[in-house]
Amino acid sequence: MSAIRQDAWSPDDDLILAEVTLRHIRDGGTQLKAFEEVGERIGRTAAACGFRWNSCVRKKYEAAIQIAKAQRQKRNKKNVLVTVSSSGLEAEEGFNPKTDSGEEAISIDRVIRFLRQWKSTYQDMNKQIRQLEKELKETQEELTETRRENERLKGEVNEVQTDYRVINDDYKALIQIMDRARKLAFLSEDDEELKHRFKMDANGNLERIE
Repeated sequence: MSAIRQDAWSPDDDLILAEVTLRHIRDGGTQLKAFEEVGERIGRTAAACGFRWNSCVRKKYEAAIQIAKAQRQKRNKKNVLVTVSSSGLEAEEGFNPKTDSGEEAISIDRVIRFLRQWKSTYQDMNKQIRQLEKELKETQEELTETRRENERLKGEVNEVQTDYRVINDDYKALIQIMDRARKLAFLSEDDEELKHRFKMDANGNLERIE
């Protein structure tokens, strides 16, 4: 038994689905048989094939479907000639009541199986949708939290920039004060040197002159 594929439908898959389904319509078979045949060929469930046919592929082959139905009706008219007699309906060619009734019973079983498969596929799709909705909600919450964090960091950056400007201004003012103080100190020393004069006496000693 082939594994059930979960990948996307390719153009070749759609073409196989269309060809097999149109052949079954033309030959008088059921679409359920067609979906089962396609599923076996490409590794998908009959339910997945039926969903793909009805949701996408069928729209592209409306004209071909009408032609296939017309060919089926034409073939049925040629193969089955029914006459009315006292015993009821008799098939002169190609009519087998047992086969027809058996086909009907098989078709009902296949319908039930198809519906069960479709139910399983529908449940899987709902699970995937719920999972995607959960992931989307989590992503939106993360995005909202990221935006809040971004705004908070912007506020902190603005505060740091403001503090830096204040500190920088204070530092410049302090440098100016220190420069003025140093200049004043130099001026005071020069004044002291000017106030006190010295001369050397006969013995070689310095003597301050007032």
